[in-house]
Amino acid sequence: MPSTYGRRRPAATGWWGVLVAGFATILWAQQRRAPDLEAQQNQPPAISADELVKEIVAREVEASNDASVKHMFRSRKQTPRGSQTRLYLETNDSMAGMLIAVNDQPLTPQQRQAEMDHLAWLANNPEQLRRKRAREKEDSERSLRILKAFPEAFRFEYAGAENSEPGLGKSGNPLLRLKFTPKPGYSPPSHVEQVLEGMQGDLLIDASLKRFARVDGTLFRDVSFGWGIIGHLDKGGQFRVQQADVGDGTWEITHMSLKITGKILMFKSISIDSDEVYSDFQRVPANLTFAKGVEMLKSAEEKLAHNGETNAANKNSR
Repeated sequence: MPSTYGRRRPAATGWWGVLVAGFATILWAQQRRAPDLEAQQNQPPAISADELVKEIVAREVEASNDASVKHMFRSRKQTPRGSQTRLYLETNDSMAGMLIAVNDQPLTPQQRQAEMDHLAWLANNPEQLRRKRAREKEDSERSLRILKAFPEAFRFEYAGAENSEPGLGKSGNPLLRLKFTPKPGYSPPSHVEQVLEGMQGDLLIDASLKRFARVDGTLFRDVSFGWGIIGHLDKGGQFRVQQADVGDGTWEITHMSLKITGKILMFKSISIDSDEVYSDFQRVPANLTFAKGVEMLKSAEEKLAHNGETNAANKNSR
């Protein structure tokens, strides 16, 4: 994914991002059959499913390293505590983002000012901006490590087909479904890939464009890290990531969810239940500085507030 695995996506889970947030960038959970595809579209390619996945992973890695296309977009994240809506904009320096609504209601003047002050602080603090960029790079590198490990960690088999739809794949292109299960003998090189040992699920792929449209994974057993000392994830955890062509030939994540429980350092329980939808992608200049990106975010936010579009847009994204 040119703008997903290697380039960006707001982290959602603090410490657990070290083990899961990057992984969540390629895992999600939703299955739907589409029996109205033409019979010939249901036929799998001549190559094996394993070989096809290797080709797709190579294409995704190539695309992830292409930072020439950047977007501004909207995110609505739902958790048991409520929802938050944000605007994000990709820049050369780092991802710029600002909160624009809480529980589908516009910010108070005090909340809005706090967002503006934080963005101004970042734009005028090169060291903090450098650290932010470094964290984003680390998240991207972990995501790529998970992605690259897929062909080695799993066995794949063809399992039917589905139609693309808005926010899923490229409009008009049929999608192939593949099931994946752990490959016997796989030895993860680090704790980052270790979660794959307990994972199984389904993929939806665009075989013609060599792109993942959805990855759906479920933990079928408990997964421990560092012999359980670092932590563990409980059986039954689910990961969902969906991506699509956003209209300009580039693919972006459009839906990501994460539902897991477990423990950190044997004592601290964790419970993550989040569902995030990404929409309203608008292409922006490729050479933006963070400061310029902040100006564009502020302008977009002011326009939304002036037109009273925030609430309607939030409800439409659910």
